[in-house]
Amino acid sequence: MARSMWRGAIQFGLVTIPVKLYLATEQGGIGFNMLHKTCLNRIQMKVWCPYHEEVIQRSDTVRGYEWTKDKYVVVTDEDLESVPLKTVRAIEIEKFVDEEQAEETASRFVKQAYYLEPDEIGRKAFYLLKSVLADAHKTAICKLVLRDREQLAALNPFSDTMLLTTLHWPDEIRSLEELNLPEQSIEIKPTERKMAEQLVESMAGTFDATEYHDEYRDALMGVIEAKVAGEKPKPAAKEQPTKIGDLMAALEASVAAAREGRRGGEEKKEPASSGSGRSRRAASAPAKGGRGSRAAKRPVDEEKPARRRKTA
Repeated sequence: MARSMWRGAIQFGLVTIPVKLYLATEQGGIGFNMLHKTCLNRIQMKVWCPYHEEVIQRSDTVRGYEWTKDKYVVVTDEDLESVPLKTVRAIEIEKFVDEEQAEETASRFVKQAYYLEPDEIGRKAFYLLKSVLADAHKTAICKLVLRDREQLAALNPFSDTMLLTTLHWPDEIRSLEELNLPEQSIEIKPTERKMAEQLVESMAGTFDATEYHDEYRDALMGVIEAKVAGEKPKPAAKEQPTKIGDLMAALEASVAAAREGRRGGEEKKEPASSGSGRSRRAASAPAKGGRGSRAAKRPVDEEKPARRRKTA
C-alpha cells in the first residue's frame, strides 16, 4: 500500500483542504551492490568520525549547520517544526495562472511529481477546486515545505486527483549565457527547411506512453541472465557514427526511409509501437550513405505524400 510522505492542507483564501502527498513516480532501472573485488562479498559503508577516530552508528549523528568556519549549530526536528512559515504544513496557493502560461515557463523545469489524496472531511472542497481549475484551464502556483526546504510548485487536475509538481526557483536555473548558442549567425536554406519539415511530418503521430519502455534495462537484464547461466554475453554490434557532412543528402535519405518504414508497417498490419520503432531506426541508418544512397538521389517531388497513422 502506498505511504504518504507529507500531510498538511491546501490553503487559498479562507478555504482549507486537508490532504496527503504521495510520490507520483518511482525510480526504475537495475540496482547494483558494491562488492569487494577480491572476495566478491558486499561491502559496508561505515560512518567515520575523524575526531574520535572510530566508526559510529547513524543513530549517533545529528543535523548541523556550519554558521562559521568549523563552527556548527545543531538543528533538531523540533527546530524545523518551529519554523514560522505557514507552508511547513500547508500548500499555500499564491495565484492562479493560465495553463498555457504555466506550461511555457515553470513546467520546463520540473523537479518531482506528487499525487494528492484529500482527507474525508475535505473531499468536497478538493473536487470543487479540481473541477474549477479544469473548466477554467488554470494552474495553481503554490508554495510548501518539503524535506526541510520551501518549494515552488504547480497544482493541476489529473485524472481522479490533482498533481503537484515541484519547480526550480528562478535562481536555481542556470543562465543560457554560459553556452555558445550562435543561432542568429546560422543560415538555413529554404530547401533544407522544407526537407526538414517533410521529415518531421513523416514521423508525426500521437504520443502514447504505454508504447515505450526501458529497452536498456531489458537488454542489461539479458546480459545478467546470461552470466548467471554461465554463458558469455554476446558483444553488441558497434554502429559507425553517422556522417552529416551533407545535411541535405541526410535529410532526403531520412525522409525516404521514414516513409518506407511507415508503409511497410502498415502493409504488415503490425502494432503501431513496433512500426514506430522500426521507422526511427530506419530513419537514422540510411543517413550514413550520404550522396551514395539511392534514396538520397530520388527527387522529393516524386515521393508519395506521407500516409498518416491513427496512432504513434
